[in-house]
Amino acid sequence: MTDDRIHRAVSVDGTEIAGRVHGQGPPLVLVHGRPHDGDVAWEAMLPHLTDRFTCYLPSTRGRGLSADNPDHSPPRLQEDFNAFVDSIGEPVFLAAWSTGGPWALGAAAHSDAVVAVAVYEPTVIPVMREDDLASIGAMIAQVGGAAGEGRLTDATRAFHAWIGNDDEIAALHAGYLERCAAVVPATLKSIQQSAAYDGPQSTDPEVLGQVTAPVLLLRGEQTRRRVFYADSEQHVAQHVADPRVREPLPHLGHWAPILAPEPIAKELISFFDSIRRPEPA
Repeated sequence: MTDDRIHRAVSVDGTEIAGRVHGQGPPLVLVHGRPHDGDVAWEAMLPHLTDRFTCYLPSTRGRGLSADNPDHSPPRLQEDFNAFVDSIGEPVFLAAWSTGGPWALGAAAHSDAVVAVAVYEPTVIPVMREDDLASIGAMIAQVGGAAGEGRLTDATRAFHAWIGNDDEIAALHAGYLERCAAVVPATLKSIQQSAAYDGPQSTDPEVLGQVTAPVLLLRGEQTRRRVFYADSEQHVAQHVADPRVREPLPHLGHWAPILAPEPIAKELISFFDSIRRPEPA
């Protein structure tokens, strides 16, 4: 993916956060999750959005075009997205996926510039049930073991397989997994530092209660961890001021933004078109 337009911001601790910019129209910031950078996460979705929105693809520290920093703790990653959103200088829409969902919601709680937020399958770890907690621990150990041996593609494949259904994993091509492998070191840093962190989180009820912008919540009917993502969706819906919960999208799994982006893009367009965007001051 190439584009001459790059937007840069500076996070609170001085780390430069950057992302490519595509399209024309109102600003739409697309927030990636843990196994991606901004380009890889949203590449398949862009053709369905760029004729209606100016799409910004930021990456957190240590990924994509952004600089790195040893601190990948939850507050620092949240500050990365907050800084990027604020630096645009006008009202913005946010769309997020998976572990990017809390970052987008945290940015909406932080900034009056956020007009609306759409999230596909937000990840809210505090609501995870014991069976999934046990299995995610085993998956993280597998990812860490493969990464320690230099098998980064195997590491990212293990991460994807924990969430994806069998059809999705079969459809993920080698080139995609190899691109995801580049962010495995940053993924492991964020997982390890998140596990050691016991402070406020972006999905705490007190933080979500500050999100006054409308929030669209989407999930797929065929998602492997459907109970967890239903619980996560319910948690967000209970605490934000204006939730818009859709019925699960048929035939879609967790990796739909990569494998079947058009139905999600249609939901985003319909939602954002329904929200009146204020004129820049």
